[in-house]
Amino acid sequence: MNEFFTWEMLATLAGCALATGLVTQFLKDAIKIPTQWLSYIIAVVILAAATLFTGGTDAALWAIIPLNAVIVSTSANGAYAAILRATNKTE
Repeated sequence: MNEFFTWEMLATLAGCALATGLVTQFLKDAIKIPTQWLSYIIAVVILAAATLFTGGTDAALWAIIPLNAVIVSTSANGAYAAILRATNKTE
């Protein structure tokens, strides 16, 4: 594997959740909105970009992005909460 991220990887649940979690943690102090909403917005942007750059032209793909973003966002938020619990830190 010679690349950190690919558009194909970002189009998967695991890849998008990882990227969403990383970007959310990077931006959460700079953008003053609730972190859950921020992670949802980031997930929508990443999924839309991945769909665009992997040749997704079907309207059905674009219509499902908001729902998939909910799954990605909650996965990213849950993973971060699990890391905090494992390290005995609270936010």
